[in-house]
Amino acid sequence: MEVFNLLPEGTLSEVVDNILYMSPAASHEHQRISRILLTQMHIFIEKKKLGEVFNAPLDVLLDKENAFQPDIIFISKENKGKLIPGGGFEGVPDLVIEILSSFNKNHDLVKKKKVYEQVGVKEYWVIDPVTRKARGFTLDNNAFQSLSVIIGKVKSNLLRKTFNF
Repeated sequence: MEVFNLLPEGTLSEVVDNILYMSPAASHEHQRISRILLTQMHIFIEKKKLGEVFNAPLDVLLDKENAFQPDIIFISKENKGKLIPGGGFEGVPDLVIEILSSFNKNHDLVKKKKVYEQVGVKEYWVIDPVTRKARGFTLDNNAFQSLSVIIGKVKSNLLRKTFNF
């Protein structure tokens, strides 16, 4: 975490279980899906005054050993976390969407999923930009339960809304 805090602004990196990971820029498919979802979510969340939605890169300091840069996060207005002036977010987002890259599937589907579950993310979606499959998980009794696998859609139980991409 000490090295992470010394990196220049904009460096694509994360700390997972106190191990620093660097990553290249996202593909155009990845960026397209992120932009489409972020736009729909932003309009919906603003209209309903539910909280805020952010996209990567934004440092999300989950705890002392984990700092992620999720592709999209939703923070409800009731969330006890805090936006850091001039920085990212300290706390646990309510909803996280990760869009897979060819080099990091295990990273998002196993390592980060485990941390998101442990810290209490209420809903987690993982999207494969090649197959367009979105796999959802919801937190129930401190453990993720599978929601569904849908092509081209994120059907959020938390937000009670389906977002197409």
